[in-house]
Amino acid sequence: MSEARRTAYTEFRPRWYRADVSTWWWMGRWSYLKFILREISSVFVAWFVAELLLALSALSRGPQDYARFQGFLRSPVVVVTNVISLFFVTFHAVTWFNLAPKAMAVRVGGKRIPDLWIAGPNYLAWAAVSAIVAWFLVRA
Repeated sequence: MSEARRTAYTEFRPRWYRADVSTWWWMGRWSYLKFILREISSVFVAWFVAELLLALSALSRGPQDYARFQGFLRSPVVVVTNVISLFFVTFHAVTWFNLAPKAMAVRVGGKRIPDLWIAGPNYLAWAAVSAIVAWFLVRA
């Protein structure tokens, strides 16, 4: 083997082309932004779950602990966090219900049923449960 060939050899693979991608790539299209917001929304879903578990824990320890927990819930920071969380949890639910028809390809008689027939019952169930909860809250 000639000396020129030996010096040209390298142990490293060639570098592949990688396009520079901005950190804010997801701001370029509504579908990307919606994807990122849906991913972020799971943090707020976890916040609501943690808050519910803390409420149940305080309730099980007695009226004084529950009153202290209610004082915590009245804090302006918690109120603002809960309002933001409500937006994100609602967004999470709506995007989930809209995704269901794409994940479930239900066919009747060889034809795919309309998306509304799959997403619609989810929205109806959500409205019914919300109405029942509202009825209990207003009645109390």
